[in-house]
Amino acid sequence: MNSHPTDSRALPDGLSTEEVAALRTRFGRNVLPIGSAKYVIGTLKGIVAEPMFLVLVVAAVLYFVLNKPREGLLMVLALVFVGAISFYQEMKRHRALTALRDFTEPRVRTVRDGLLRVLQGWELVPGDVILLEEGEKVPADATVLTAHDLTVNESVVSGESLPVEKGTPEGMNTLLLGSLLNTGACYARVTYTGAHTFLGQMGRRMARIPEERTALQRQISGFVRVMAIFGISAFLLVWGINFWRSGDLAESFLLGLTLAMTAIPEEIPIAFSSFLALGGWRMAKLGIIVSKPVIMDYLGTLTTLCLDKTGTLTENKMTVSWLYDHSSGNAGDGTASDLLQSRVLWYARLASEAEPFDAMERAIVRAFNERQDVASWDGLLMIREYPLEGHPPMMTHVYRRQDGDVFVAAKGAPERVLAACRLSGAAAEELLVGAAMTAAKGFRVLAVASADMPRGGFPQQQDDFDWKFEGFIGLFDPPKQGLREVVSAWQVAGLRVKILSGDYPATVKNIASFAGLSTGVVLTGRDVSELSDAQLRERVGDVDLYARMYPEAKLRVIQALKENGAIVAMTGDGVNDGPALKAAHIGIAMGKMGTDLARQAADLVISDDALDRITEAVLHGRTVHNNLKKAIRYLVSIHIPIILTVALPLLLGWKYTAVFTPIHIVFLELIMGPTCSIFYEREPAETGIMDRPAVVGSGGFFTRREAVHTVLQGLLAALGMLAVFFYFMHAGASLAYVRSAVFLAILLINVLLTFISRSFSEPVWVSFRYPNQLAGLVVLLSAGFVGIVIGVPLVRDLFEMVPVRLADFGLLAGAVVLCAGCMELLKRVGRAG
Repeated sequence: MNSHPTDSRALPDGLSTEEVAALRTRFGRNVLPIGSAKYVIGTLKGIVAEPMFLVLVVAAVLYFVLNKPREGLLMVLALVFVGAISFYQEMKRHRALTALRDFTEPRVRTVRDGLLRVLQGWELVPGDVILLEEGEKVPADATVLTAHDLTVNESVVSGESLPVEKGTPEGMNTLLLGSLLNTGACYARVTYTGAHTFLGQMGRRMARIPEERTALQRQISGFVRVMAIFGISAFLLVWGINFWRSGDLAESFLLGLTLAMTAIPEEIPIAFSSFLALGGWRMAKLGIIVSKPVIMDYLGTLTTLCLDKTGTLTENKMTVSWLYDHSSGNAGDGTASDLLQSRVLWYARLASEAEPFDAMERAIVRAFNERQDVASWDGLLMIREYPLEGHPPMMTHVYRRQDGDVFVAAKGAPERVLAACRLSGAAAEELLVGAAMTAAKGFRVLAVASADMPRGGFPQQQDDFDWKFEGFIGLFDPPKQGLREVVSAWQVAGLRVKILSGDYPATVKNIASFAGLSTGVVLTGRDVSELSDAQLRERVGDVDLYARMYPEAKLRVIQALKENGAIVAMTGDGVNDGPALKAAHIGIAMGKMGTDLARQAADLVISDDALDRITEAVLHGRTVHNNLKKAIRYLVSIHIPIILTVALPLLLGWKYTAVFTPIHIVFLELIMGPTCSIFYEREPAETGIMDRPAVVGSGGFFTRREAVHTVLQGLLAALGMLAVFFYFMHAGASLAYVRSAVFLAILLINVLLTFISRSFSEPVWVSFRYPNQLAGLVVLLSAGFVGIVIGVPLVRDLFEMVPVRLADFGLLAGAVVLCAGCMELLKRVGRAG
């Protein structure tokens, strides 16, 4: 018998535990150097280069030049605080990403102490013997020891997408880290690990999660860029106007800097990256592993869920449950001994891999081993293989026994095999009807054929053998428990559910009916291939069931859905699902039953294969997306009153034009930044978030209504602050007193906006009760900050403020509460609309 690489009786010699310990000390972990020290230095450089940090540096220098050392020292202290907060947030994000990489670390089968063990990739050392199979990624540089039908995709190294044949001969036996086994299997001995690999020597940093730019990232970058331009323009305008009126160059410069600081929304990009990274990390702890944080963005706006049947809707525990022997005309269940001893199962076994990867072939091999004379398999040597190909597919194996007998066996889609057998139209039609009736009961039906060795040698194409139809083999894969309930939950959440399967149309309708889906029109892979791109885009909006789908057809459906504006997730567990998984916005693979190729191509892996984990993933995605919306809404709303309070008094020629200085703005930023990126990140999912479709704007993060609501909310806050400003200024109060009143007003507005922005629909007295451990802390810290700024003489003098009378405090507090009431009224109007 031809020895297969996975045959446990032929394990190559591996390392012992003692040898591994010595090699680990010498070579370290099998990881590419991320460079933690360099990352810290790079992070610090990035913080120093931030526009807000540079503005603070300029302001500090200017204070010292103006002989205001107290203010200068305060700005230096602010620099330290701003830098520390930014560094903490970036390190928190980095730790979340590192944790995600740990969760997604591939596992590899390794020969240790004479046994085949499953280890994490970082545990490998030079000299280890590893077992790799179709779809798995090479975890280190290695040399092939034994190979079976081995081809490797080395595009990550060479850029060439075509697979390369590999084997034991010199020049063909090198495997490089990051390449992917396209077909076959092998044992290989590790030669280099970590930084010593080919990619390591090239300085590649494969371990770092790529920072892909989603639509939301582009929108945020565009918004920040616009605000930066506005800040620079406002700085020049305010500087010019104030200098023209006062003639004081330095003070005008400071006032311009103050306005520029209010316009730079540096918290938004930080919040975006932090929310997604931490959301992905929290999901990974629950067994839902995301390959990169940006997937959280797509999960939050998911509209369409495309499902492969086998292993996703079913248990992927196939059994041979029905056979039809054409020679005898008998059909029955898989327990009938006369059928299981028939030629059908024998030739189905011959047409399967020696050590199968596919669930169907595993079921066939299992049935053969249980019911037939396994000794008949001994002494067979495969001399030719025609791989699975065509639409619909078929595969052929040719064996020779030691006595010289040759066996040719094929299995595949009934319509393909029957066509190859060249049966008459009526006979083929009758057989296909019978296969379809069986498929309608939920069976996956394969046709089996045999042939004699042709005298002229092997034909070029497998269809050209003189085939004899042997019969059908039916495999049953039970639907997953609770399937109907899970699908119903998806539909309630507004997800359009579609099935993309390689099975018969009748089989697809059967599982769709079991899942509670419509069993109307079914498109086949051939139907999809015959439609133009425009026609397919039109059809995919209405059709939810797709049968006899091959990889290219699945890929076209996914692309058509995306072109129609859908946010698409695709589930799959097989090698043929790889292209569609990669093309979808979110590729979802099953962690237990799925192939390694599917897991490598996927963006999200369900570690326990439970379907309701997809529901959890969507819930987490929507929560992160919703919380990010809340944070940005809060930031925009709180920046508007600060910007207008700095700019309008100057433009309108009020008596006091510089109520705020850079010192006041920077300490407001110290409050807003953590509130945005820490408080809102911990917000729970809102009630009913999975009882309605995800709502997103047309091409934007906010809907038009949400955007208008956010701006109006900020304008109402600005109206309250300017009213306080105007009232105390015209009441004859000093600049210090007006500044104190306005500063207290913005602090109160900030607290109320924090809680008002917790929900787009619920009133503040409801959202205040949302469980968030930081809710009380926000109130306490804000009250403490007010007490320090107003109550501590040294700090009060630094901020150029004075105590505010209790009656006046009640007045300004009333104005703020009135504004908050108007915001709540605005929320109610928006909800009613």
